Amino acid sequence: MKIPLALKVNDLDNVATVYANELTAGTEVELLDKKGQRSKMTILSDTPYGHKIALRDITPGEDIIKYGESIGVATHEIKLGEHVHVQNLDSKRGRGDKEEQ
Repeated sequence: MKIPLALKVNDLDNVATVYANELTAGTEVELLDKKGQRSKMTILSDTPYGHKIALRDITPGEDIIKYGESIGVATHEIKLGEHVHVQNLDSKRGRGDKEEQ
């Protein structure tokens, strides 16, 4: 069976995007970065196609970095391999109440 793929786009990223359908906790994924380097990791929670997984432990209040840019802030502790989404991420985009003055 082929190992599912997760893609890290930028060296600064602390999350990767999963490119496999409905992965379950405990699934091993192959992490690929833009330099072609590959590694393996195990996801800790069920993760839908196109969603993010943490590439390292992330603390509450820390920026979530994707494409080399902050896309939000961790609202809870996020462990390596955990699904990163609305349950543990507060988006910075499209929020008038979060705009810098």
